[in-house]
Amino acid sequence: MGERNDIAERAPDMASANPPAGVQPKFAVHGQTQAPSLWPEFLAGQPERPVRVLLIDDDPHIRRVMAQELVADLRITLVGQAGSAREGRRLIASREFDVMMIDLSLGDGSGFDLIEQMKAARPEAEAIVVSALEDEQHALRAFELGATGYLLKNSWFGNFPQAVLQVVNGGASITPNLARRLLGRLERRPGAVPTSSALDADPLSGRETEVLKMVASGYTSAEIGKRLLISSQTVNTHVKNIYRKLRVSNRAQAVSFAGARGLLV
Repeated sequence: MGERNDIAERAPDMASANPPAGVQPKFAVHGQTQAPSLWPEFLAGQPERPVRVLLIDDDPHIRRVMAQELVADLRITLVGQAGSAREGRRLIASREFDVMMIDLSLGDGSGFDLIEQMKAARPEAEAIVVSALEDEQHALRAFELGATGYLLKNSWFGNFPQAVLQVVNGGASITPNLARRLLGRLERRPGAVPTSSALDADPLSGRETEVLKMVASGYTSAEIGKRLLISSQTVNTHVKNIYRKLRVSNRAQAVSFAGARGLLV
């Protein structure tokens, strides 16, 4: 336990390192462990305002590896770590964060429960599952609860910062093999028939329909805001209203439901 606390205390300090000197008005240079890359200033994840991440996993070795990768990227700061469901619940309730990376199999509880707690307490935050199991049912359950990422521990090392930046900017991050299998399941399903509750969904406004079409085209909240000349926060408000009206909990469900009802034509 002393080792875990030591890592948790050191990691945020490492993540707050100052960026390289030099003024770059349009782009910032990032990356300490890999070749520098250009990162547009309109995307979330800037040295002066890094993405805040919680890491919850009961395997201390895996957690240490993930923490080292996250804090090595100037676009990310690790604000807390937990090695149990109990510690995770405390961090969710007490810390300000943007993304939670979580294992589903914790020694004293389920990661599913913590995703539900997170979405209830901080609906704007994103959840990325990091699991040892490439299980379609677990993945679908996590997505139903609002997760926007599902990664395998043994195949995603070196890409955890990329996953964080993808989901916080409106995208999704799924292990490629699992994504292919999930697509196969969808292809085998017969045409879905909307339920009676779905048919009674509130109509979308013109701006909400416009935002939803851009979400379906793969644009992030920041990109949508730039194209519509509105703030990212306003875009996220429209997205939340879309979820409420369509009675869905994430972007994938919203796009799927809207497509079935012909709202994206």
